[in-house]
Amino acid sequence: MSEAGGEGRDQSGNLTFVVGCVDEDHRGSEEGGRMKNEGEMRKGEEQEDNDKDYDSPPERQIVVGICSMMKKSKSKPMTQIMERLCKFEYITVVIFPEEVILNQPVDKWPLCDCLVSFHSKGFPLDKAVEYAKLRNPLLINDLNMQYYIQDRREVYRILQEEGIDLPRYAVLTRDPDRPEECNLVEGEDHVEVNGEVFPKPFVEKPVSAEDHNVYVYYPTSAGGGSQRLFRKIGSRSSVYSPESCVRKTGSYIYEEFMPTDGTDVKVYTVGPDYAHAEARKSPALDGKVERDSEGKEIRYPVMLSAMEKLVARKVCLAFKQTVCGFDLLRANGHSFVCDVNGFSFVKNSMKYYDDCAKVLGNIVMRELAPQFHIPWSIPLEAEDIPIVPTTSGTMMELRCVIAIIRHGDRTPKQKMKMEVRHPLFFALFEKYGGYKSGKLKLKKPKQLQEVLDIARLLLAELGQHTDCEIEEKKGKLEQLKTVLEMYGHFSGINRKVQLTYLPNGQPKASSEEEEGPKEGPSLLLVLKWGGELTPAGRVQAEELGRAFRCMYPGGQGDYAGFPGCGLLRLHSTYRHDLKIYASDEGRVQMTAAAFAKGLLALEGELTPILVQMVKSANMNGMLDSDSESLTDCQQRVKVRLHEIMQKDQDFTEDDYQKLAPTGSPSLVTSMKTIGNPVRTCDQVYALIQSLTSQIRRRLEDPKSADLQLYHSETLELMLQRWSKLERDFRNKSGRYDISKIPDIYDCVKYDTQHNATLDLEDTLELFRLSRALADIVIPQEYGINKAEKMDIAQAYCLPLMKKIQLDLQRTHEDEAVNKLHPLYSRGVMSPGRHVRTRLYFTSESHVHSLLSIFRYGGLLDEVKDQQWKQAMDYLSAVSELNYMTQIVIMLYEDNNKDPGSEERFHVELHFSPGVKGCEDEENVPLGFGFRPASAENQEKQTNQGSLEDLSQDETDQALSLSEPIGIKRSTMIRNRKTGSMEVLSETLPTSSKGTSYRLFPSCSCQSPEIKQTGLELFSMPAVKRFSVSFARHPTNGFEGCSMVPSIYPLETLHNSLSLKQVDKFLNAVCEHSSDAHAKTMKALSALFDTSSQVRPNTHLPPSPKALSSSETPVRPPECPLWYSSGPSSTVFSAGPPSPSSVNPDIHFSFSE
Repeated sequence: MSEAGGEGRDQSGNLTFVVGCVDEDHRGSEEGGRMKNEGEMRKGEEQEDNDKDYDSPPERQIVVGICSMMKKSKSKPMTQIMERLCKFEYITVVIFPEEVILNQPVDKWPLCDCLVSFHSKGFPLDKAVEYAKLRNPLLINDLNMQYYIQDRREVYRILQEEGIDLPRYAVLTRDPDRPEECNLVEGEDHVEVNGEVFPKPFVEKPVSAEDHNVYVYYPTSAGGGSQRLFRKIGSRSSVYSPESCVRKTGSYIYEEFMPTDGTDVKVYTVGPDYAHAEARKSPALDGKVERDSEGKEIRYPVMLSAMEKLVARKVCLAFKQTVCGFDLLRANGHSFVCDVNGFSFVKNSMKYYDDCAKVLGNIVMRELAPQFHIPWSIPLEAEDIPIVPTTSGTMMELRCVIAIIRHGDRTPKQKMKMEVRHPLFFALFEKYGGYKSGKLKLKKPKQLQEVLDIARLLLAELGQHTDCEIEEKKGKLEQLKTVLEMYGHFSGINRKVQLTYLPNGQPKASSEEEEGPKEGPSLLLVLKWGGELTPAGRVQAEELGRAFRCMYPGGQGDYAGFPGCGLLRLHSTYRHDLKIYASDEGRVQMTAAAFAKGLLALEGELTPILVQMVKSANMNGMLDSDSESLTDCQQRVKVRLHEIMQKDQDFTEDDYQKLAPTGSPSLVTSMKTIGNPVRTCDQVYALIQSLTSQIRRRLEDPKSADLQLYHSETLELMLQRWSKLERDFRNKSGRYDISKIPDIYDCVKYDTQHNATLDLEDTLELFRLSRALADIVIPQEYGINKAEKMDIAQAYCLPLMKKIQLDLQRTHEDEAVNKLHPLYSRGVMSPGRHVRTRLYFTSESHVHSLLSIFRYGGLLDEVKDQQWKQAMDYLSAVSELNYMTQIVIMLYEDNNKDPGSEERFHVELHFSPGVKGCEDEENVPLGFGFRPASAENQEKQTNQGSLEDLSQDETDQALSLSEPIGIKRSTMIRNRKTGSMEVLSETLPTSSKGTSYRLFPSCSCQSPEIKQTGLELFSMPAVKRFSVSFARHPTNGFEGCSMVPSIYPLETLHNSLSLKQVDKFLNAVCEHSSDAHAKTMKALSALFDTSSQVRPNTHLPPSPKALSSSETPVRPPECPLWYSSGPSSTVFSAGPPSPSSVNPDIHFSFSE
């Protein structure tokens, strides 16, 4: 026992493995002159003692040598695996001491038959190669290939040769001997490396694999800057930096950034036929390392697809590394390898330790047993036993959550139009390819800078002239210059310039303007600014995201100090398939990113979250609307609306019929408030004049010269905002432009909310009147009667409706999502559970349209369905779909019902009108709460309870409460409503009356007609969920109930729809619109043929066969339509349509 190192024994006294080696005298003359190390000697001695029992001679031991830095060879995974390896009867393990490796010549190193050796910081790889040449052991990991693994260029070259998918990349080598490999051109939003262009976001990696300082650069449209990754320090793995320029010294690989939804997959091979995969939060997301209670990074084992297993095999063989770790990026339905790390073990997985030792032992025995004449045969074992998870109890399982959400609070949207003819503008139009479509959008900082340069130049030229027309033009150019110079820097999220080609100049607006239009073509320049998400809007979105977690099972309890742990647990264990889509407007994208930050408890800047989590879905107008191209139906509606609103008399009975044929209470109330529309517009105009003169007086007052308003606006900018509305609202003939009413309401709403400190007189009166006008104009622009509402809604929402239909059908997941591996998951009670969440962030037009489709599309019959009638009454009393309006669809599955039955899948529809207004809320309509319980259910109270309390995932039983938790009648205002989201506090002393707290905040007011009704009306069997007390946990008492006090709670519109019903409804809506729109499109194309070509696919509706045969998932004939089988990734297999296509179908050309 005096030799270097020591030995380990297991409980029965058998020797496991030793550290170090014995001296020369102990050498035996075994086969091939191999050593008999200390372990063999001891084993031999023991066996001699036992010779009385056994006459057979001892078999030769196979020595496995571990040659690496002591930190690695003494690590927990290595120790665990080596202990298991020693359970093989003929294997002994020897660890080479670090002192020997570093200081002794290789001929003094211990002898071994099989060598496990790998490079890490400070390891002398050259000596290891020399040792392998000298002793010729079996190598578990090839040593020469480890030189290549240290150079990312070589890694990528080998991967490419093997035909493995990797991100598109280029190498920039800063080497004076190879100047041709060092061509770098850096642009505002891209780099060009040796001729290859990489638009942001892109990744910059040092060529040395030992250098972990990888940078990700973000586009200006997402906020710019970069994320700097590094080797983990404490709980940080990256940090956001405002620096947008690439590094100027050193050699780098530049590659395109892969949108992976914030997840990295690490794969660990043990030989070509075994791979274990774990997913973790991407270090680029917010740079915070998720750690468990023991301080270890949280990772979860995930399933690899067949293709990915093949990639693992190829990597293992190509690099000749039996034990090998590499990184996979799953993006756009493909898997890309982005890094190969060489020798690495999984941490903290007993199952992996068992498997790894077994596979390694089998490899060693297979290779060496024959030459040592050791009797051994490969054991056959059933790997990968398929596990079928089952749920107990008659509770439904949440399968899918779909939410359509309007963006958060924004600054007022503003725009200015001017006709331009200067050659410089035409040159700019041509430079960016405007003549191809006759239209051009300029958003990039470089482009906006060019427009600003032209404006400055023209203003300098105009400085000398003073005639009237030039003065007007000068005013507009001044405004163009002021807006473009506004923030001292450009960001595409703030401003954009649109140029439209007018072949014959702009026709004059009215006959009063004497002179005819100038000859020849011109450009219409439209400058749009404002409309940015405010800090308040960010907070609203983040808080709503946080509250949204509680929609999921196990919404109670604590996860890393947060309420709503259920979703976080589902998400972090890769049982949550989340996709977030947003239209291409900056405010919508930032809302989506802020919501994701709250939903997933992320930290830090929104830019990295936006780039990785949010998909920009301007796919055939799914979330974007091309507001310039209104349907003819919308044009007609606007004309009628303007006619009615231009009458200088009180609204007559006939006007009520014309303007509010649906009899909507909110419309009727607004019409009564207005009385005579022209007189009301006169009042509004006078109030605006009063407001602008007050602001002018403030500007002259030296005290308020440097006054900073909300969101860094100045009094000057505020005055420009209102003066422009004053000019535009009333034209020279005294008629009012009704289309400006939404803008006026927008501005006054913003100022009463954010600039109330100015104390301007009469703003509340202006707010009241403009709101009444806007409550008529805004909703009615989307159609006046039901037929028009449906027609316009379908033009906006068709692609989104098709997508929702697919989301609901696809309850069987595709392989592309990161799924928890049921075999390796410890402490996860139902590894088979998978919830799909699809979030769509969009603007007002899509939310109005989608709600119209549910209201007027014939989903249910109000006469026959009492709950639907009440929901419709509630919706028609809602006057405004404010910021953060939500429409939520939830799909549940009852596993006890026959898969073919209609009762198997159950759909619920919920709605919230978004942010609360700033006026008093006495007449706010109320619904019946979130997921109200039915009266009969209240009596039976059978089998309540959450499917899985995810906060207690270590225990292995489903939470099925035999005794219901006492939900008493609430003494709050909504005293009749009890439901599973209203929960009793068990920690607070309850009065004899009992009190219940509501998860989502409700208003403390209620309209009289609702007080009369109550639970009695809900006689449909609603399913109960989440009925476990929120208030058990300190963070879930009152805070849990009033999580977003500024946003109205979700109200349930219906909670007992079958999936078949919903699917049939969506089909009918899409079919009907195909027929109706074929005519519309003909009319539209005739309308536009004269001036410009129609863009293919702007709002082309699909026919019922929108999913062509190649796209439809194959279903067994006896299964109903909504029962999707097979990999759902087949749904979007169609490519983009050809421009010549005459088929009016929509083709989704994006993959999930």
